[in-house]
Amino acid sequence: MPAPIYLDNAATTPVRPEVREAIAPFLGDTGFGNPSSAHSFGRTARAAVEDARQQVATALAATPEQVVFTSGGTEADNLAVLGGALAARSRGAPFHVAVSAIEHKAVIDAAKEVQAMGGRSTMLPVDENGVIEADSVQRALAADATVVSAMWVNNETGVMQDVTGLAPLCTNAGALFHTDAVQAVGKVPCTLDMVPGACMSISGHKIGALKGSGALIVPDDELVHPLLHGGGQQRSVRPGTENVIGIVALGKAVELAVQELESTANHVAALRSQLERGLQEALPHAEVIGVAGPRAPHIAYISFAGVESTTLLMHLDLAGICCSSGSACNTGVVTASHVTNAMGVPNYAAISAVRISFSKYNTKEEVNRVIELLPPLVEKLTQA
Repeated sequence: MPAPIYLDNAATTPVRPEVREAIAPFLGDTGFGNPSSAHSFGRTARAAVEDARQQVATALAATPEQVVFTSGGTEADNLAVLGGALAARSRGAPFHVAVSAIEHKAVIDAAKEVQAMGGRSTMLPVDENGVIEADSVQRALAADATVVSAMWVNNETGVMQDVTGLAPLCTNAGALFHTDAVQAVGKVPCTLDMVPGACMSISGHKIGALKGSGALIVPDDELVHPLLHGGGQQRSVRPGTENVIGIVALGKAVELAVQELESTANHVAALRSQLERGLQEALPHAEVIGVAGPRAPHIAYISFAGVESTTLLMHLDLAGICCSSGSACNTGVVTASHVTNAMGVPNYAAISAVRISFSKYNTKEEVNRVIELLPPLVEKLTQA
């Protein structure tokens, strides 16, 4: 049987060979030191952390002091949204955040926590293409929102937001703008100078680094209130002994992702076009969700009406094709995701949607295999 085809790169990616090579010294007997220790073992670890900080800063047009390492995108999102709101409150500003309705749950739930703590949370609507309307941001700012969060690239649909237009709206109004750039790094141009004054969340395991590693780019420490308290590392913005291996991996992966951005984007865009064209030729009723919006090149979100995505994914897995869905199955009932609900996608289409996401390692031959295997499965399940 052919090797399984991995097409769930928006969920996680394999660790890159260059990253494995970069972290190898820190798995041995000399690189294990605590970065806060003054002896030679600690200094070796500290140097590695600071080298990685410089790599991330250079790749994302930031300064090393603006890079705060976290345990991943979820912590970075919480630090920006909840930490940003707490910092505003401590300055006497309104305790009010506004986040888009299609954000990652890490952002939406952080906004709910602000509300649970006595603050306000505003949900910014999106149009049928999954794009935030600038007028809704203006209204939130007029209502004294002090933190606004809009993701650079949506993790389900691949739809991009006009973050370069939204960021100045917020900063000019005195609000902190945050963007979850987890799905943007290495796929589309994505640097701090494109959103000056904003906070940016990134995650290592989406770009060939390790799970449990990420960072928040923070233009000024005063913009966020720490959510953790302890040893004082990273200027107390995010204290705790640094995850040296994860940080080294992140630095190398971000560096490579940005260096290879153009070639990777062109490659995955071609694969996505091949896939969408082939599937729609075989299944004329297949619908690409978000196709009319501005999309990052690596995600195809396709609905196959009449088939529940969870059932289709199981059959695809048995056929050696690994991808995912935005819908959820609870107690046997498949429900649409909050993203498709916000976009107004009909329920029958939402619960039939499958997300296929590419990396630089996927091939045309793999796409041809999907085009060969997927349509018969859909037809079989539709007739069942």
